[in-house]
Amino acid sequence: MFNTDLVYPFWKTKPEQVWEMLHSLKKGQVHTLCTSAGGHEIPYVTYGEKQDYKGTANYNSACGARNPKYYAHREGTRPTLMIVGATHAQELEGVAGLMNLFSLLETGRDLRGIEVPSLVKAYEECGCRLVIVPIYNMDGRVRCEPDSMLEEPPESLRYHGQGTWKDGTLCGWPDCKTVHPLKDAVDFLGAYYNDDGVNLMHDDQFCPMAEETRAILKLAKDEAPECIIGLHGGSNSTNMLLQPDYVPDYIHKGVYLLAEAVASLQTENGLKSHVVPERTKLEAFPPPSFNLTTAFHHVCGAISSTYESNEGLADKNQFTAEEILIHHYCLFEAMFKRPWRGLVPFFCE
Repeated sequence: MFNTDLVYPFWKTKPEQVWEMLHSLKKGQVHTLCTSAGGHEIPYVTYGEKQDYKGTANYNSACGARNPKYYAHREGTRPTLMIVGATHAQELEGVAGLMNLFSLLETGRDLRGIEVPSLVKAYEECGCRLVIVPIYNMDGRVRCEPDSMLEEPPESLRYHGQGTWKDGTLCGWPDCKTVHPLKDAVDFLGAYYNDDGVNLMHDDQFCPMAEETRAILKLAKDEAPECIIGLHGGSNSTNMLLQPDYVPDYIHKGVYLLAEAVASLQTENGLKSHVVPERTKLEAFPPPSFNLTTAFHHVCGAISSTYESNEGLADKNQFTAEEILIHHYCLFEAMFKRPWRGLVPFFCE
């Protein structure tokens, strides 16, 4: 369904639609994150004043000093929250959700023309600094022809996401990660990757191949958000927040508290929900990847999680476009309510 906007006027994911929205913002401030490998500008938006957390050290050094306040001294400040869309650029559900969130924050109505007062109230009461990267992988989004995966078969998701090998067969998951960067190994480069073939979720976080990776980790470091959520698509999974790896137990607890709050709102709205249990040990081989979600925590101490959205594929457990949108509203509202408050002194009270 390549013309989703003709069927669902509230579903805006094309780069030109995103830019049109950003140019219309009155309350949000538009900035440039960086220029992508393919030469595309990657924007981000901020609401609220940037907080001066009076840091004297990077987060890792502050932890070495046994007190994260040396990175971010939060007493008397407002919290900062961060949302990142379209790291994998065929996973467009989060982009549609963010376009509607922009409309709500700017006008009080979403792109359906409907008020969502509980979400807007939660944002206003939170009083946070909000940082939003609507399309992180702009190269992949420009390359991706569909506007959504709604009503598409699973094979279409694999084709547009992971691409095809030289022999024309689908790269698929997880084999699409066996070569990295992938550019020279494929016939068709899917939207998982920037134009250099780098999967931004699985870049070398300690020595990045992509300028996009360096830029977004610097943004997280400079903004010091206490929560970062990456918006992804998980085929037709029931929407869930994944537990990150290689982080302290209190981060797992924070993700779990947020997931419970999201699930509660989903139930109130008559939607399906799923809560991933807290994780405490890593015993399996091979070990999990140290991916972007994990890296976010280690540069700024944030509660960091990947949100896997149902993509509305023509398959079992298919959600409608409107259900997918409202699921994202539940996530945003729960974030603004900050159910992790009081978890550790490092976060704003």
